[in-house]
Amino acid sequence: MRLKVLLELCLVATLCSSALSFAAEVQPSAKVYRIGWLSPDLAPPPASLPGGGNRVTFTRALNELGYVEGRNLFIDIRYAGGKTELLPGLAAELVALKPDVIVAVTTPATSAARQATTTIPIVIVQVSDPVISGFVASLAHPGGNITGITDFGVDLAAKSVELAHTIAPKVTRIGVLMSDNPIHPVQLKLTRDAATSIGLTVLPTMDRSDAELEQGFAALTREKAGALIVLGGSPMGGQAERIAELAARAKLPAVYPDRYFVTKGGLLSYGPSYSHMYKVAAAFVDKILKGAKPGDLPVEQPLLFEFAINDKAVKALGITIPPSMLVNAEVIP
Repeated sequence: MRLKVLLELCLVATLCSSALSFAAEVQPSAKVYRIGWLSPDLAPPPASLPGGGNRVTFTRALNELGYVEGRNLFIDIRYAGGKTELLPGLAAELVALKPDVIVAVTTPATSAARQATTTIPIVIVQVSDPVISGFVASLAHPGGNITGITDFGVDLAAKSVELAHTIAPKVTRIGVLMSDNPIHPVQLKLTRDAATSIGLTVLPTMDRSDAELEQGFAALTREKAGALIVLGGSPMGGQAERIAELAARAKLPAVYPDRYFVTKGGLLSYGPSYSHMYKVAAAFVDKILKGAKPGDLPVEQPLLFEFAINDKAVKALGITIPPSMLVNAEVIP
């Protein structure tokens, strides 16, 4: 009798297990989220470049939040290859794919994405001032379909002047390398204001092509610039090695917007941690995918900053870095 009961129980358990397995098979698969990635960077950038490494950081952060490409996540990637004029068309392509969220890298990409859609959520990253650019009503209350994290680029203008003056205290004329990034005129004005306040003259020069970059450095030499400030924002990051090379050839102590330039031979950099910013961008995407409205999510500002100095560049230029600066710097050999 006891054996019969046990056999019946085993049979019931087997039937239940089979039913559960069948139910699992017929249940609809988990939702697959679609994210659009819009960037002015090289197409596609090597992992060693800011755009490549940052996208890897972003994807890994999403993985940690439970999103895996090929399982419940698909990322549509559009790079402009350094040609910002292509961004509006690429943004329109992404919108046509109906992604759940678009990640817009830099001010030009955000501008293009904003023109393409007012309904699909947009998460911004590497945008210097979304309020000045008209992307959000305020940092605390963005409104609309845009939120994300700024790169503090506008607010760091005075810091760049301070650093340039510290490493080249006798210099009175400072070059400023800029591109057609729409936020650069604002950064240039703030840089000029900070420089003028301590008696320095600013010499702006444009970098919209390889030829113009060469011409710009030639002009800085003619105008006797004694130091250089490179404004942040792609696609200039793709020219980092060439910019550092030309600055070294011209014997110009240069201040760069991020450490990638320093790894390519540039003298020093001060700016927000891009790794941190892209992890924050992933967190914004996660919140939106879970139902949050971008207009209700305050735009964040970077909390982590990186200060890097290239030791070889210091020696090649024959300058002295004050000990007080070295205390907080990452020295790259």
